[in-house]
Amino acid sequence: MILIPIKTSAAAKQRLAAVLDQPARTELAQAMLHDVVATLAAWPRRPACALVTGDLFAIELARQYDLEIIPDRTNPGETGAIEMATRVCVVRGSDSTLVVPADIPLIQASELDQILAYAPAEGSVLAPAADGRGTNAAFRRPANLFPLRFGNDSFKPHLAAAQATGKTCIVLQLPGIALDVDNPEDLQQLLTHPGETRTQSLVRQWARDGRLLEKTSEAS
Repeated sequence: MILIPIKTSAAAKQRLAAVLDQPARTELAQAMLHDVVATLAAWPRRPACALVTGDLFAIELARQYDLEIIPDRTNPGETGAIEMATRVCVVRGSDSTLVVPADIPLIQASELDQILAYAPAEGSVLAPAADGRGTNAAFRRPANLFPLRFGNDSFKPHLAAAQATGKTCIVLQLPGIALDVDNPEDLQQLLTHPGETRTQSLVRQWARDGRLLEKTSEAS
């Protein structure tokens, strides 16, 4: 099962506070989530997919795309949400879990196909963030092969935990999945990267208005 943990979008992306006010950060978070969900919904080989959330926008989006919702009523953060959702998958007898974040708007179905193609019969596939610090996709089979602990520097601990299981661990460099949006520099990458996702259209509109470029200049 694919799991996408989503915190409350009304307080999203605090690290962009220097360049975007909260309404804009919320709009950005929702656009990125929409891009991720739309890509997954259109993926021909998609296994079951669930949004792990209590966010009203995310719940409505899941219903729109006919995806499952695993309620996250306590909102303990990404790590706690995935721990809970993994337990749900194990109880259901799910063969595997693939965790992807909600802030990778350039994700491609072809990259998801690669993850499944490389997935071992027992083991894991990890796709790091562009900076090599975060983890932007984590496939585990069995579903609870090792615990996931997300944060700014999660990739090396995840790799160590995966290798400690004694099972095969594949690391894939996937450019679309690698670009998560946390900092002003990430917004600039979205401006120049080929594509017309909802998120790119939003950020380019901000740039045309002068709003984004002025603010990022001030922040730097």
